[in-house]
Amino acid sequence: MKKNIWWDGLRSVGRMGETAVVVAKAGIKYATEKPSNAKLMRETFESLGSTYIKLGQFIASTPSLFPREYVEEFQGCLDQTPTLPFSYIQQVLASEFADRNLNEIFSWIDEQPLASASIAQVHAARLVSGEDVVIKVQKPGVETILYTDLNVLHWATKLLEKAVPKVKFASLADIVEEIKDRMVREVDFIEEARNLDDFIQYLNQTHNQAATAPKVYHQYSTRRVLTMQRLYGVPLTDFEVVKKYAKDPSQVLITAMNTWFGSLMMCNSFHADLHAGNLMLLEDGRIGFIDFGIVGQLKPEVWTACISFMDALQKTDYPAMAENMLKMGMTDSKIDPQVLAQDLERLFSGVMLADPQELLHTNPADLNDIMMDMVAVGERHGIRFPRDFALLFKQMLYFDRFMRVLAPYTDIYADQRLQMIQNLHPQHS
Repeated sequence: MKKNIWWDGLRSVGRMGETAVVVAKAGIKYATEKPSNAKLMRETFESLGSTYIKLGQFIASTPSLFPREYVEEFQGCLDQTPTLPFSYIQQVLASEFADRNLNEIFSWIDEQPLASASIAQVHAARLVSGEDVVIKVQKPGVETILYTDLNVLHWATKLLEKAVPKVKFASLADIVEEIKDRMVREVDFIEEARNLDDFIQYLNQTHNQAATAPKVYHQYSTRRVLTMQRLYGVPLTDFEVVKKYAKDPSQVLITAMNTWFGSLMMCNSFHADLHAGNLMLLEDGRIGFIDFGIVGQLKPEVWTACISFMDALQKTDYPAMAENMLKMGMTDSKIDPQVLAQDLERLFSGVMLADPQELLHTNPADLNDIMMDMVAVGERHGIRFPRDFALLFKQMLYFDRFMRVLAPYTDIYADQRLQMIQNLHPQHS
């Protein structure tokens, strides 16, 4: 135990030195090349690795807390990491299952990873009992790096506020605490296993046989190792393959959206990173939901207000939009709904021109702009949106992208197969 504490302490010191070197290089670059503050910050975060990349993604998806130029710059925050040698994977497995012989658990493990991200690496394997699985193994020192980085972040952000007054961090302690909470949960695979169990229970309760998620093998899972059923199919990123094998590609999207929208009301948390790579068209025609490391939590009344807001937007009912915007956000001040409705009318009439339906067909970058404009209108009235509202809106942008490729000639939101409003209204839940 003492050895571990000593080793973690040494790694923390090393990490602080590494951080100082990267920051010093950024300072030299600022002095010599004069890049924009936002661009320099993004490049520096990418150089610093996993914690800061996750922070960059947090900035990109939280326009209610950060200036627009930073939100836009961090949209391109990369998350590419080199693969680890198989010997490390074997070492972690041996450590996590020290009381067992690995040959008694796995009959085979593929040495080539299926995927490698900032937090973990994934390998295909087979259990001795015959089931095909994937093993998600945490990368070295992730938690130590995380805690060290977040401690450094406290003082670095204070310095940044003085050096760059435009970066107005609204309640530093709250933001750092929020980031810490989310990242700590992401590096705890027991938490991810619970998210998967919760989603599968929801599918069973709703008798949803069109979608699935990997079964967790809890007896072979720990905080650092997650063993799950292997799903066979193609990710929705392979759009051409999806179009080839799906009789109706738009039905694939409808099924995914209906399943996800339902989970917003019936699960303890919702999948908050459902890009095309985390959705699969399986060989048996079902939709597979994978990677539940990043989840959001939204109160049912907030989601109901979001749906009602979208409905009011289509009807250009600005007073109803204002009313539901107040229900979505949080405020301590007294707000005049009529003035808010007038501000919304100015915003959306300019965006959509003659046709309010156009909002649903603009490109994702434009939708992101619209969200930031809407948040700005809310802020002028003292409305602070829940953090997970941004995650929710980001997911809507993902669905918008899928729609353009899988169902380009279909108005998905007007499709009778989409049970979004009917299924999620309180009287139906």
